Amino acid sequence: MNQEQPVKWGSPLMYRVIYGDTDRAGVVYYANYLRLFEMGRTEWMRHMLGIPYRQLEDSGVLFPVVEAYLRYKSPAGYDDFLEIRTALEGASPVALTFRYEVKKDDRLLVTGSTKHAAADSNGRLIRIPKRLSDALSAL
Repeated sequence: MNQEQPVKWGSPLMYRVIYGDTDRAGVVYYANYLRLFEMGRTEWMRHMLGIPYRQLEDSGVLFPVVEAYLRYKSPAGYDDFLEIRTALEGASPVALTFRYEVKKDDRLLVTGSTKHAAADSNGRLIRIPKRLSDALSAL
């Protein structure tokens, strides 16, 4: 996928912040946004590609995070209703990069990205399976 092409955002995923997501200051603990990114990414794969992440794992393909970037703009708190947006930003024969936005009431709270290398169950790097690369090409 060419980086200059517009990204294809999936349908937003809605999430209500639970008490356990927050820190002593009453705001979402910074690392918990990575969990929200994961929720968005796995649902994006399920709905945009028709391939649940579980099927990839069961076939011996894993996508560990090799890079993560987050930019915090505004805090979220307990019981806030958040919108998680996910898009595929780039793909190579061996890696996928996703972009994320977390919003509350159309206010952008967090942006970020994660890069995932394709690996086998022993942790060795592999090429992205044909089934997945074909689904990505169809986008």
